[in-house]
Amino acid sequence: MGSLSKKYSQDDLTPARRNFHIFGNGISFSISPTIHNTGFKHYGLPHFYDIQEIESMDDAAGFVNAPDFGGASVTMPHKLEAHKFCQEQTESARLIGAINTLIVSENRDGTRKIIGDNTDWSGLHSIITSHYHEIGSDPPRAGLVIGAGGAARAALYAIHRSGIEHIYLVNRTLSTAEKVRDAFKSSFEITVVPALQQLPEKPGVIIGTVPAETTSEKDFQNLFADDGGLCIEMSYKPPHTPLMAVAEQHPGWRTLSGVDVLLAQAFDQFRLWTGLEPPTVQMIEAVKQRSEK
Repeated sequence: MGSLSKKYSQDDLTPARRNFHIFGNGISFSISPTIHNTGFKHYGLPHFYDIQEIESMDDAAGFVNAPDFGGASVTMPHKLEAHKFCQEQTESARLIGAINTLIVSENRDGTRKIIGDNTDWSGLHSIITSHYHEIGSDPPRAGLVIGAGGAARAALYAIHRSGIEHIYLVNRTLSTAEKVRDAFKSSFEITVVPALQQLPEKPGVIIGTVPAETTSEKDFQNLFADDGGLCIEMSYKPPHTPLMAVAEQHPGWRTLSGVDVLLAQAFDQFRLWTGLEPPTVQMIEAVKQRSEK
């Protein structure tokens, strides 16, 4: 198998330009170009990352098949369909059933293949494990995911890989949550609960994956444990969501926004595409400057 994309070092001659994209719908506000173009600029790479609004993954064919295609991010609502362009998928992407990253693998004979991966889970896993390492504590016994789409699948897997034993899933449509539960049943157990008010225990890690504009603060009352925890919001529009607001009303709870999650998964994407460590300080600063405009 060829290497994942082209690996660079700062001593390399300038490589050929590659075009990277984010495929999604309703993503004109995406900050992903700011993150990745900052990374390319930092290393003096000629690559460019842009937004491609598409109705379906079929509309991405021209970009993926182009000879200068370098890779792509895939966001809602296409994560469950991105596999159609992949000759291979990583084990985690197959298990999650959702792809958010397309990687070009170049072989020595000049041929290439597209590999599907999922950095939503690895970004979340990094956030969870880093938090508990910082506070010198083991992860809690229970974790909760709200929602049952592609992002929720990644969140469930991240919670499992973090060592949290009791994993709860709540979604407005119970049958959808049950399908997600069943998809993971050969690997780990998920308990589907009909409503947040019916959880058998209060979770120490909570990950929200539903559009924040569809929720209100009253939805999340009596959800948070008194001894603190970690609340991660995957929706980043608006920047401060009802879930975060309620978490912040409870002492000992740390909240992370959708932008924090986006950055964490983007750092992993940058590594996969270039083989280089992402310039995290510069990327975070670029996002901050954009938000202040």
